[in-house]
Amino acid sequence: MKILITDDEPHNRLLMEKILSPYGRCDLVVNGKEALEACEMALMDGEPYDLICLDIMMPEMDGQEALRLIRELEQSHNIDETEEAVIFMVTALNTEEHVVQAFFRGGCTDYLAKPVTRDKVVGKMRQYNLIEE
Repeated sequence: MKILITDDEPHNRLLMEKILSPYGRCDLVVNGKEALEACEMALMDGEPYDLICLDIMMPEMDGQEALRLIRELEQSHNIDETEEAVIFMVTALNTEEHVVQAFFRGGCTDYLAKPVTRDKVVGKMRQYNLIEE
């Protein structure tokens, strides 16, 4: 599995890498702009990400904007909805407004509220058939 972890906080990136590295190769970036660039390169190489974890609040380009642009990028590469990356929005902003934006306006797969734990992440991965029970 190919995984992209996007968070501006080094501690959060390392925590997610520690949780996810047993399940696949993890690439780490610090903002939405870098996430978009990494996704574009992966699609151009024919090796798209299976899982993308996006923090919502980041400098330069936030997670909501990156989510929207990543989904547009997938469409421009003719990626079918059934083949698009699983995208988890990861944030401390567990408010209705942010959930609505992430799901209905942005097209994320699911939402992880901080503090993130191994059980939460692994549970979501199982839910979306990224790993087996």
